[in-house]
Amino acid sequence: MLVDSHCHLDFDDFEGDLEEIIENAKENGVSAILNAGNNIGELENQLQISEKFPFIYTAAGVHPHNAHEYENITAEEIIAKTEHKKVVGIGECGLDYYYDYSPRETQIKVFIEHIKAAQKTGLPLIIHNRDSDEDMIKLLDEHYKIAPFTGEIHCFSSSKKLADFALSIGFYLSASGIITFNKSGELRDIFENVPLDRLLVETDAPYLAPVPKRGQRNQPANVKYTAEKLAQIKDVSYEEITEITSDNFFALFRKASDKGRYDF
Repeated sequence: MLVDSHCHLDFDDFEGDLEEIIENAKENGVSAILNAGNNIGELENQLQISEKFPFIYTAAGVHPHNAHEYENITAEEIIAKTEHKKVVGIGECGLDYYYDYSPRETQIKVFIEHIKAAQKTGLPLIIHNRDSDEDMIKLLDEHYKIAPFTGEIHCFSSSKKLADFALSIGFYLSASGIITFNKSGELRDIFENVPLDRLLVETDAPYLAPVPKRGQRNQPANVKYTAEKLAQIKDVSYEEITEITSDNFFALFRKASDKGRYDF
């Protein structure tokens, strides 16, 4: 069993060969996929995929790049989008101060509504964070003290300070293909110290293809290369890391606990 805990199969990159991509994932041992939300207005497109393929789940949320399009979204509106049984998480959402495609105050406002939705539903947050560690820690800390919530920092490539804080509130850290890159030694050091029961693996496909596929369009089948590298970092076998990260996925995304056995 191997779970790709974050990808974007509804993107145009997969329009021409989606079924082949999914079959390739299955042939490479991928037994569950989370097709993460990016633009809540396109949730129906995500659900079409999840309803056709029982082992593919989805999430509802607004990426920080798109926050300016949903400046006045409320937690209640997000919650309403989570009612479908294949919507197992809230996000991806968060902060991105690298591109700043949306004003930072708007990103924060929209992110807070996602946190409130997670607090009210118990569904985990799928957090995007880039160059915004201090504000991320501040927001998570402030709101966690009001009411606890669960979640993960997807495609983790941030500081040890953020890693330590996220782990302190029970969050998970997801390893992407970045851990296979030559210049990611510092990131590998961080993952070396993440407890096994707080690890996930992902592709973030179509982005961030791992070595030896770097530079190509990424796809869920490639999550095996990230799992292999993570196994090396943690000094465990490949079989152990796939079992551990798969179990962690279903522990976090409890709404997906049937492990794909929906009958559509």
